[in-house]
Amino acid sequence: MAVTENAGVDIHYWDHGGDGPPVVFSHGFLMDHEMFDPQVEALSSDYRCVTWDQRGFGATEANGPFTFWDSADDLLAVMDACGIDRAAIVGMSQGGFLSLRAALTAPDRVSALFLIDSQAGTEDATMLPIYEGMVAAWSLQPTEDLARTVAGIIVGTADHEPWVAKWLARPGETITEPFQTLIGREDIHDQLPQITQPVAIVHGDADVAISLELAERLCEGLPACDGLTVIEGAGHAANLSHPEKVNEVLRSFLSRRAG
Repeated sequence: MAVTENAGVDIHYWDHGGDGPPVVFSHGFLMDHEMFDPQVEALSSDYRCVTWDQRGFGATEANGPFTFWDSADDLLAVMDACGIDRAAIVGMSQGGFLSLRAALTAPDRVSALFLIDSQAGTEDATMLPIYEGMVAAWSLQPTEDLARTVAGIIVGTADHEPWVAKWLARPGETITEPFQTLIGREDIHDQLPQITQPVAIVHGDADVAISLELAERLCEGLPACDGLTVIEGAGHAANLSHPEKVNEVLRSFLSRRAG
């Protein structure tokens, strides 16, 4: 693990090394860099894989309000710390939100985008009361039942236990700032035509957090979208529940588009 600073926040990251083209992975809400362990294991012999913890998750503290534009700057700061001028960016869910913003902020730094169970819009207003209730309970301190329910939504058929254990060991109030960032994000569909880098999208057909229709709209809005691959039976974190299928699509995309 290494640390770099951006706007007064210490960002923790892991540079897995190697001489191949760089690939930087950005995790989803409530997760951390370890959610990409199956991808790092599969790709690190051919690519220089970098993972990091976003504000409010893993080893990185939030230290106050922030936006996904700030998180995009954090990603670029990690690349700077690694001496990486340009990289392919992999983003899952909120990792995709910030990855799209990084491509808009610094298009010359992003060679390609690979988006997993993500979208370009705001949170579904009809779901906000449910999410707000869950977060209110979580911030007091998550119960094992709540943690397992959330794990089922996010990781699906993958092993819940490591994530449940992490969440139960972490102070519940750390979720507050990241959640405000999540629900306060703006719609950027109208900016998608500015993203001209090649993009590939994978999405679980059992994702209840972000609908497949939103992934389809995302692909339609990106000028260089290579297409949308639907992972049958996968929930919100397809890369965890169905790593072999996601890794196959990711490796094929990187072989054609990374660098």
